[in-house]
Amino acid sequence: MRIYALITDAYGGYGGVAVYNRDLLSAFLKHPEVTEVIAVPRLISQPMETLPEGLTYRTGAAGGAARFLATIVRDLPRIARSDMIYCGHLNLAPLAWALGELFGRPVLGALYGIEAWTPSSRRMTAWASRHLARYYAISTYTRDRFTSWSRVPDGRIELLPNAIHLQDYAPGEKSEVLAARFGLQNRKVLLTFGRLVSKERAKGFDEVLQVLPTLVAEDPSIAYLIAGDGAYRRRLEDRVAELHLGEHVVFTGFVEEAEKADLYRLADLYVMPSRGEGFGFVFLEAMASGVPVIASSTDGSRDAVRDGELGEMVDPDQPEELLAAIRRGLNAPRGVPDGLAYFAFSQFAERVRDILDGMVKQ
Repeated sequence: MRIYALITDAYGGYGGVAVYNRDLLSAFLKHPEVTEVIAVPRLISQPMETLPEGLTYRTGAAGGAARFLATIVRDLPRIARSDMIYCGHLNLAPLAWALGELFGRPVLGALYGIEAWTPSSRRMTAWASRHLARYYAISTYTRDRFTSWSRVPDGRIELLPNAIHLQDYAPGEKSEVLAARFGLQNRKVLLTFGRLVSKERAKGFDEVLQVLPTLVAEDPSIAYLIAGDGAYRRRLEDRVAELHLGEHVVFTGFVEEAEKADLYRLADLYVMPSRGEGFGFVFLEAMASGVPVIASSTDGSRDAVRDGELGEMVDPDQPEELLAAIRRGLNAPRGVPDGLAYFAFSQFAERVRDILDGMVKQ
């Protein structure tokens, strides 16, 4: 079986979508009948990781629409020999659908997050998004938001939540180096990890800042670590100043991949009362590091904590709920939840295998 994959980013990418696509491409190659995967990325922004055997990665496609399309044109003979096409983002649906129609190949579409919740303003994109052969959805929330406008039946959509490579994370002592760098020695640390851009207000940074003065009044050792960077950082810094929380809030800036596990272990509690999270891979990373988590009860985060089985859930519009959950969380024992194995990469690969088997049988 040969798979041709149109993606935003994966290897050489940064963020949840890139991580997900790396896992998906690797899982494709673990299927016993897959002999080759050709992936065409729109973006490469970071140093390249080692590619898995069997993956042909068209690095020349990154860097603009013209290069992306030119690569696909050159690959038309290879697409004709492929058995299926993977559409890694609904913005790519018109192109993926057209290639599928041209060569009579089924198209698997990704339903990752906000791009799937409402129809695209581009008529062709919205139309094509509804007419792919099959889909996977990263969460029940994303699936339900997509079906509400697309009318695609649930029978064409498989659930495929994020994977966690458990061997890359583990509970451990707090890093003295990081604690000293951020001035967090002998502090109780709340952590939220995410891009600091205006649309990421839905991550819950503001909601945590809203309740932080009450928490600090109860325990002055509490500090809030905001990990990540972006233009919205200035607005958050202004809010911290307004609340006189300068001694209790730390911004890390961009976090290198090599430091992520130590950063999670620096936290006593991971808190992300979001409003617009498609899934929340960061919850898996935090839990795999032994850190208790608080998620939202109103978005895709529910799937990451399995409806409260693995972590607490709160309504982000209810500050008292958040306060109570943080108080409990700071006293909760550290450790990896038993149920986290549900998201192990081995389980993810099995789900991908079932999806591919369904694609070739239709």
